[in-house]
Amino acid sequence: MEAPEVPTETIQEHLEHHAHMSEEKWISWVALSTALLAAFAAIAALLAGEHINEGMIDQIRASDQWSFYQAKGIKAAVLGAKLDLLKSANQANAAGDAEKLSSYVNEQKEIEKEAREKQESAELHLCVHAMFARSVTMFQIAIAVAAISALTKRRAFWFVGLVFGAIGLALLIAALVPHHT
Repeated sequence: MEAPEVPTETIQEHLEHHAHMSEEKWISWVALSTALLAAFAAIAALLAGEHINEGMIDQIRASDQWSFYQAKGIKAAVLGAKLDLLKSANQANAAGDAEKLSSYVNEQKEIEKEAREKQESAELHLCVHAMFARSVTMFQIAIAVAAISALTKRRAFWFVGLVFGAIGLALLIAALVPHHT
């Protein structure tokens, strides 16, 4: 899956041009702040893409382990049925069949443990991906609102944009904090 796209280049170019042409000094600060917001958005987008990929890989590995778990279960069931048939016919078991059945059951427990770990890891990566994606969204909103402030020459919109940027930054930082299940 691809990382969220951050189409801010044209907005940034327009703001920089507008800042150079404007006599109001704060417009230059709008351009500078949107450049920083765009950089944070790009970082968050890259990290979101990384986590969605890792989550998908872990989910695939968990699915593989669950398939392996089922295969061991089928082998154990077939061997168990064989042992039951031999017992009901009052015939001796083949050497090592009981131990093999026991090993299938033990292997299944280990496989289940690994599958659950991979599944939990996948869920964690998807959760962190969502946080990074929300961060990207907040940065994009911040950039758009800042652009509106420069175009309308209303400083209040810039402050609103900075609030959205601060929320995006808080989400980015929160997503960077190590998460454990």
